[in-house]
Amino acid sequence: MTSTTEQPVAVITGGGTGLGLATGLELRARGYHVIALGLDTEPEIEGSGIVFHKLDITDAAAMTSAVGSLPKVDVLVNAAGIILHGGAEFTLTGFRKVVDVNLNGTQLACLLLRPALAAARGNIINFASMWSYFGSAGNPGYSASKGAIVSLTRSLAVAFAVDGIRVNAVAPGWIETRMSVAAFADEARSAVIKKRLPAGFWGKPYDIAKAAGFLASADARYITGVTLPVDGGYSIA
Repeated sequence: MTSTTEQPVAVITGGGTGLGLATGLELRARGYHVIALGLDTEPEIEGSGIVFHKLDITDAAAMTSAVGSLPKVDVLVNAAGIILHGGAEFTLTGFRKVVDVNLNGTQLACLLLRPALAAARGNIINFASMWSYFGSAGNPGYSASKGAIVSLTRSLAVAFAVDGIRVNAVAPGWIETRMSVAAFADEARSAVIKKRLPAGFWGKPYDIAKAAGFLASADARYITGVTLPVDGGYSIA
């Protein structure tokens, strides 16, 4: 798959839904040819110009087939992630499934696209979380995987610097997405969250997309190895 001449290329895992889709729409608005990878889409992708490949982002063969031959990639966004409820992450199978998607899937995309990123002297934006720093009583797999993303981001920032590749992450807080709909819809829980937020309101997906767009841009050319909280101040309150 190729893009039009001179058009920068962005590959986004989890780019068909939620924060990945919002980031894809932002990068499209900035002139990128956007390729989204994942298992699901939301209606906003229709007519957006984003090219979507339905695949499991932990499947190395499928990933290679979809984007492994790209000559250059300017931005890789690793937004794919899952969370399991009802105690599922306290089972061996559930814990491993979450870590495989959230952490191993991110590493796979970074390693696979390193040559293409190097060709463009591009950059990577990983998706961490506020749970990278907080313990989660119900979701140890999610919290552990997102904590590891912070460390992976730092490590790859050092390792990939020789190729001119910057590696950063965003750490979303309480954002109105499908993943947080249960908390948002619970008036009592939502009120407690909002009370703690210095900003006074939940974030929207575009708040994350704008932060990712900044990290992807030349304005952030001297920033690497950073995890940027985008949480309305939740992590400092």
